[in-house]
Amino acid sequence: MSLRLKVCGMARPDNLRTVAALAPDFLGFIFYSKSRRFAGTNLQPADTAALPAGIQKVGVFVNEELEVMQARVQEFNLDLVQLHGAETPKTCAALQAVGIPVSKAFAVGERFDFSVLTPYVGHVTYFLFDTAGAQPGGNGTPFNWQLLEQYHLPVPYFLAGGLALEHAAELRNLCLPGLFALDLNSRFETEPGVKDAGQLQQLFHEIRTPGVATSIPS
Repeated sequence: MSLRLKVCGMARPDNLRTVAALAPDFLGFIFYSKSRRFAGTNLQPADTAALPAGIQKVGVFVNEELEVMQARVQEFNLDLVQLHGAETPKTCAALQAVGIPVSKAFAVGERFDFSVLTPYVGHVTYFLFDTAGAQPGGNGTPFNWQLLEQYHLPVPYFLAGGLALEHAAELRNLCLPGLFALDLNSRFETEPGVKDAGQLQQLFHEIRTPGVATSIPS
């Protein structure tokens, strides 16, 4: 089965409609006011309500209050909450207990201690592995994906961190335990929160079409 595709950091209604037309599996909206891709300024609940059926809506939060996250889920009819801070297994369990699926993000540097994931098993639907950097996410650089060869937990995960069109062939052929989806963000932007639909369309085609030849613009 092809990798699922998530486009994160959507922040403009017109760009959202254009990217949604490409039929990603997930679209991500950042509800963290310090982010350059903060969705709370420009997007309204009507914008996410108009998305085609089949696209799952993901709300991204960083160390947010439980009540605030629950309110955003209801307001924007979110299908999944992505936690990008220091949230505990208890917080994840509390969200899932009220019917909100959770994706818990972890920053990966030159090394990664996989034992930190164990307490979250049973309390999250997905993990997400992003590159360690100055910001909680969207730093625009990849980490060494081969570190994930050591992953052997039953929770599927999203791969994030500087994924770009130039990585298309390598991503299409990745064979890593637990890999479920690719998370695309800053390397597909013309400015923070605005995605280049042409580049996304090319990557989507190359990931979703078996045997397609990768052609990267020079």
